[in-house]
Amino acid sequence: MRTSRKGSVEMPAFVRQLVKETEKRVSSFFKGGRGGAAEGEQPGEGEKEEVIPSPYLDRPVLDKLTEEGCARWGLTYALGSMQGWRANMEDFHNCVPQLGGELADWSFFAVFDGHAGSTVAQYCSQHLLGHMLATGGMGPEDDPQRVKGAIIEGFLQTDKHLHSVARREGWERGGTTVVAALISPYYIYFANCGDSRAMLCRSGQVCFSTEDHKPYCPLEKERIESAGGSVSIQRINGSLAVSRGLGDFSYKGAENRTPSQQMVSPEPEVCVVERSPADEFLVLACDGVWDTISNEELCAFIHNRLRVCTDLRDVCTQVIDLCLYKGSLDNISIILLCFPGAPQLSAEALHQEAELEDLLESKVAEIYDELCARGEEPDLLSVLTVLASTVIPGLPPGGGIQSK
Repeated sequence: MRTSRKGSVEMPAFVRQLVKETEKRVSSFFKGGRGGAAEGEQPGEGEKEEVIPSPYLDRPVLDKLTEEGCARWGLTYALGSMQGWRANMEDFHNCVPQLGGELADWSFFAVFDGHAGSTVAQYCSQHLLGHMLATGGMGPEDDPQRVKGAIIEGFLQTDKHLHSVARREGWERGGTTVVAALISPYYIYFANCGDSRAMLCRSGQVCFSTEDHKPYCPLEKERIESAGGSVSIQRINGSLAVSRGLGDFSYKGAENRTPSQQMVSPEPEVCVVERSPADEFLVLACDGVWDTISNEELCAFIHNRLRVCTDLRDVCTQVIDLCLYKGSLDNISIILLCFPGAPQLSAEALHQEAELEDLLESKVAEIYDELCARGEEPDLLSVLTVLASTVIPGLPPGGGIQSK
């Protein structure tokens, strides 16, 4: 991907051929490698072939939804979202750079990662903020304890109203994780419910990140077992891979227990971080991102990209592509929030990026010619295998060869 040179660059013919051959191989893997008989293999005599719908597509949906905006106090943001290999898109989001009224200098952003359908994630993306504001706990005094209470109550009320709607509409199945950031003039309030994650970068380093809520975490496992459930293959009752979320009402039926004591708790973990002039950027993303990249790697990668890209949507797109090429099979959604102290465009970094892309293009051409000379059909995977064993200076930190 080119970020530091002219925007319209014709793809060399050999690169188009690499992509074509790679699509063939990957599609073959998803058709024949995910259960059932292998390609060409017939079921035994008398056996009835069971067809189980795959949660994955033959090839990923690469179309991306992007969005950008800003707040009057200096915040800029962008969203990037892609369906990827999943059969359905179940991610939703909410971006409100200015809440309005006496909260005009407050901002709210959230990512909702649905499972077993998209209905719950969509509903919560439309109603969570309203329930939080209805508590009256947010105001000009910016009292952290009151705001924390308002956030928690907002989640619980959303889940309560969601349950009523679900019973009335007949869609009690499904749920969603939520990761949100409420930004006031003095604090950043992080709310996490599930295994999506938020990360704050300050002075070029990871300053804070939320903790994922997984069933095998000691405190989560204790609550699950106390509510009558079990944890096997790292899932609740061998099925659900997250221990907190909105919806999932089949896991919330334990009698004489509060909502927060159920197998799946709708109560978010809320953390407060005091804002600093050294704050650079904040990331909210679903587990489709975090399954393939660490906090430190993503912090380093975005820090580097901001020095060669002025369009935050492009940075989000690069993160999505990086996660895809690193092997993410999930929906991928990311919100990138940049504070006034974020890295700025650098002439030196632009020059280094241009040199790197020229070097990579020449190396790929050499590898392509060598493979063709040996009678092989080159694809992107075989070229990457050769490149991965080659020392290439100047690759984006945290991204490596997959980012290019």
